[in-house]
Amino acid sequence: MPRKKPFSNKQKKKQLQVKRERKRGDTGSGPSSRNASLERGKERQSDTSDSETTDVRRINQQPLVREGRYDPNRFRLHFEKESKEEVEKRKKVAREKVLHPVAEKEHEISIEDIFPSEKGLGFPRRPPWSYEMTRENLLRKEEKSYREYLDDMHTRNPAGSLSHFEHNLETWRQLWRVLEMSDVILLIVDIRHPVLQFSPALYHYITGELQKQVVLVLNKADLCPPPLVIAWKHYMTSQFPHLQIVSFTSHPGQPYSTVLQKKRMRRKADWSHSGGPLDILKACQEITAGRVDLSSWEKKIMRDAGAQRLDGERPDDGGETVLMEHQTDSAMEMSSPSQELYKDGVLTLGCIGFPNVGKSSVINSLVARKVVSVSRTPGHTKYFQTYYLTPTVKLCDCPGLVFPSVVDKQLQILGGIYPVSQLQEPYSSVGYLCERTPFFSVLKLKHPSLMDNKPHLGNQNSEALEWTAWDVCEAWAERRGYKTAKAARHDVYRAANSLLRLAIDGRLCLCLRPPGYSCLKVLRRK
Repeated sequence: MPRKKPFSNKQKKKQLQVKRERKRGDTGSGPSSRNASLERGKERQSDTSDSETTDVRRINQQPLVREGRYDPNRFRLHFEKESKEEVEKRKKVAREKVLHPVAEKEHEISIEDIFPSEKGLGFPRRPPWSYEMTRENLLRKEEKSYREYLDDMHTRNPAGSLSHFEHNLETWRQLWRVLEMSDVILLIVDIRHPVLQFSPALYHYITGELQKQVVLVLNKADLCPPPLVIAWKHYMTSQFPHLQIVSFTSHPGQPYSTVLQKKRMRRKADWSHSGGPLDILKACQEITAGRVDLSSWEKKIMRDAGAQRLDGERPDDGGETVLMEHQTDSAMEMSSPSQELYKDGVLTLGCIGFPNVGKSSVINSLVARKVVSVSRTPGHTKYFQTYYLTPTVKLCDCPGLVFPSVVDKQLQILGGIYPVSQLQEPYSSVGYLCERTPFFSVLKLKHPSLMDNKPHLGNQNSEALEWTAWDVCEAWAERRGYKTAKAARHDVYRAANSLLRLAIDGRLCLCLRPPGYSCLKVLRRK
């Protein structure tokens, strides 16, 4: 037996570090695993599906399961990484910039502001292919085409001018498959900021090149005042006359409110009572024009809506089963766009949209039971699946995709597109929110300067004082009791995350408006 050698604390620390790195996804062993940290650092700089000049940050990285065949990180969100200098600069601004309410006109936003035509903001298309190509050649061609697309995007637009958008080729592949399989596309957006999530390039590609119809689903309609919902419908119709538009909500009967809500959307959802499935059916009936028998779908909607009224039975608790299909990679990769619409008398609906717009909730509502897990974390849906509503209606679910745009990154975060838990600097987004909402009257905060100097005054005169984004976070941390672990200081980072989650959940509501809405509002008052 060989002599035991001393094992120092430094060596033990290195051993544990290598073990942690290996769990995070490095599969190397032996001498190569000792350099796991170095290899992982290199991996952050490049990816087989990314541009060679783009530094990418991978969101929601999961530990790799060695025994299983499923890679949990295959469809994770990939966004361009921000520099430390940029992050620190925004932190400094959040500490120093005094917040002032913006004008009513600043709440208005047009689709041209988000997707300007002169910027050439498209999305990666699947390159031409034939059945004579092997699977490896097809994948290689797709990767080459995608790298060329990214290089072209970054050449056209200077660094920092583009907002966060998806850099994971695997997720774009899922979009290609869903578009190819579907007869009608349900493009789902959040009614609070629909133009952020409606890519004109995608719409024109579907209706032009693919010759398919699009139904725009304005989801979460209960989070906006009804006049604003109508205004957005009119605006989108004026921009895209042939677009079918439907408003949708999984929580009908909840009145819109400007006060801070308590657990507004956290109760158990009753999918059979959603508002909108019947409107989607009517839109599909108009599109199909009798070429598909949708009577079974109509009967299902009426039956699901009547089940709760008759005997209180919840569709989640049992009842009819839902047929699900899982497509293999090889079957999807070698599938061409369907030239025949409504093949075999079946209408295939493809559900696509940005992360966190409620695609999974819409599918659950259409099925009238929970078949897809729902999360407020962007990028929760990892893989597309198909569900049969009836023998003649099929649904396809696609992971959320962030299309290239020039929107403010702070507005992207407030729109739920970027995971709040992954933010390096949330304070500028809090400032953006506070300048556009009556934060003081809603949150009832006490200015940090009064906490130290004049605690007996309560929150008197707080509104008259100057507020920065940092002050708001500090005051919210005081009110909620957020403290750091060791020094027991106000945990401003946790407070900032809490405020952003309130906004994303709709409990502190920020609603954008279409152009001209403020003028119409003034005229209505007169």
